[in-house]
Amino acid sequence: MADRDFTMAIVGFGGMGNWHRELVETIDHLRVKGIYDIKEERRIFAKECGLYAYSSLEEVLSDSEIDLILCATPNDVHKEVVIKALQAGKNVVCEKPAAITSKDFEEMMAAQKTARLFVHQNRRWDEDYLTVRNILEQKMLGPVFKIESRVHGSRGIPGDWRGCREHGGGMVLDWGVHILDQALQMIDGKVKKVYAELTNVTNEVVDDGFTATLFFENGLVFMLEVGTSNFINLPRWYVLGRDGSAVVRDWDLSGEVVRVTNWYKNDAVPVKTAAGLTKTMAPRTEDTICTEPLPVVHSDIRDYYRNVMGTISGDAEQIVKNEEVLRVLKLMEAIFRSAELNQTVDFE
Repeated sequence: MADRDFTMAIVGFGGMGNWHRELVETIDHLRVKGIYDIKEERRIFAKECGLYAYSSLEEVLSDSEIDLILCATPNDVHKEVVIKALQAGKNVVCEKPAAITSKDFEEMMAAQKTARLFVHQNRRWDEDYLTVRNILEQKMLGPVFKIESRVHGSRGIPGDWRGCREHGGGMVLDWGVHILDQALQMIDGKVKKVYAELTNVTNEVVDDGFTATLFFENGLVFMLEVGTSNFINLPRWYVLGRDGSAVVRDWDLSGEVVRVTNWYKNDAVPVKTAAGLTKTMAPRTEDTICTEPLPVVHSDIRDYYRNVMGTISGDAEQIVKNEEVLRVLKLMEAIFRSAELNQTVDFE
């Protein structure tokens, strides 16, 4: 926890910028003084919220009261804003993806001299992710050999900059940055190979969905999928282990864990299908398995900003490390490369 007060300015006061404002209002030792946005209606809205509306980025950077700048602009503007802010000695929280390319982000990292760069990988605090990670850490399913992570919607790409290639749009950059980061945080070890396919069902300009399979060096296969044309959603998480399975159906944390209790009792009543019998796919009898509730893990997203302030003060270690952010960006580049070549590519 910070032992001093921090004053923040927001650059880019759209939906996420305002989300940050509302969050910061609930955090001790941190306040938002003002915003800068190129749209007049957003500056008017900021004044209605009791904030100062800066006339330019330069005015923000010259304000000696500002300790921290949030960059919540479209993706293609991040690099310019972040580097200028760091060079002005302002600490920066940057929305994700922090950059469109790994090379751009390396330049942003290099601009850290007297100030620090933080990337807002906020979905490390999602409770569905933390719950699945808890299942793995407790070894509830025995050795895990496959994990499936999906985010499905049916509205296509939002009608804003996310549909424009020049602004860093597309679902790999928009949602892939979240679920790929979760995968890399969840599993220790290198990703040896990547195979990916992109979709363009509703948008020919950028990808409106993708499927990526990560092959870890320990043999685990991690399948990730984002879709924007799914009118029936598949589970958010599906985890397969030698001794059981787990499912998390949605962000509401509905789901369960099913574990084997008796491997050796294999009696099964064959299932009759329209064209024959199957004993192989017959369900297990209730006396050989147990069904348990998910070991839910709760979180507080405000801990992100508490860590930022603590890191700047020298009282905490940065949770979202920039080297981890760079790894995700390089993984997204491998996904694009695999999809373009239509083949599996080496990664680490």
